[in-house]
Amino acid sequence: MSAKRVLINATLVLGLLLAAYLLYKVFSRYSIDEITRSIVAIPVSRLLSGLGFAALSYLCLTGFDWMGLRYAGKPLPYPKAALASFTALSIGHNLGVAALSSGAVRYRYYARWGLSAEEVAKVILFCGVTVGIGLSVLSGLALLINPRDAANLLAMSADGLFVLGLACLAVPLVYVVLAATVRAPLRLWKWSFEMPRLELAIGQVVIGTLNCVFVAASLHQMLAAQGDVSFVQTATAFVLANIAILLTHVPGGLGVLEATVSHVLPGAASIGALVAFRVIYFILPLLIGIAIFAISEVVLRKRGKAASEDRGGQPSDAQAQLL
Repeated sequence: MSAKRVLINATLVLGLLLAAYLLYKVFSRYSIDEITRSIVAIPVSRLLSGLGFAALSYLCLTGFDWMGLRYAGKPLPYPKAALASFTALSIGHNLGVAALSSGAVRYRYYARWGLSAEEVAKVILFCGVTVGIGLSVLSGLALLINPRDAANLLAMSADGLFVLGLACLAVPLVYVVLAATVRAPLRLWKWSFEMPRLELAIGQVVIGTLNCVFVAASLHQMLAAQGDVSFVQTATAFVLANIAILLTHVPGGLGVLEATVSHVLPGAASIGALVAFRVIYFILPLLIGIAIFAISEVVLRKRGKAASEDRGGQPSDAQAQLL
């Protein structure tokens, strides 16, 4: 086994151990009966609202891929982009290291539809940047509007949080300006990439921000069911949890999300609300995504074989690997 493979496996194991520890710290104070009663106490209307906001978030995510394909110069119909996006992200959100896990699923689809490995990488990069931009906008707003709760975790002064909030809001502004003025590839160390067209860059800011708002709104519906918490407070906890998740790469943010929200909002983060949010935003999409992936594999295999038979020949090496 190569040293790189050993390092990746070791990182995954450490991430899972960290997740187990954080879950233990969060859940050890409660019995199974207390957790069950806390979940049951959430009104159905709140659960449905949380589901609705989660669905809107995944709808935004499909827009990431639809725009990303245009950035890569390989536009595909929206249904194909939505299929690849939802399947990839519903699985990637739970496995961790989303760029790799969801990227592998994306490649499975897009290579069949004529994209090269480089073009798929451009789609993945575009989607990752869009997530970062959306998180940056929501982080900046949360830090400026609600610095008190952010200070509980970041241990920064009010002035420091104000400057950090402005810096976060400056990121999308600089990005849009670069998209409007820079045409030559940008170089960062050994990597180079092209800026998207201005309309795509603006779309990234808008849809990336909406995605983060919808996820925070889904979480807020669960927390507000049993605690006095505002949307702004929930958004603050959400962005801080996402920063922690990005730093740790724990699969699905398992334990990190719960621990961060509990720390920032100790009076509102009931165990039932946190479990319900994880089921709504992570577990249900994962189950649906796996089913869709399995069905689409069967359908696409049959179509690939039928197309090969119609041509009167065998599939190419690339097609054979995908089939």
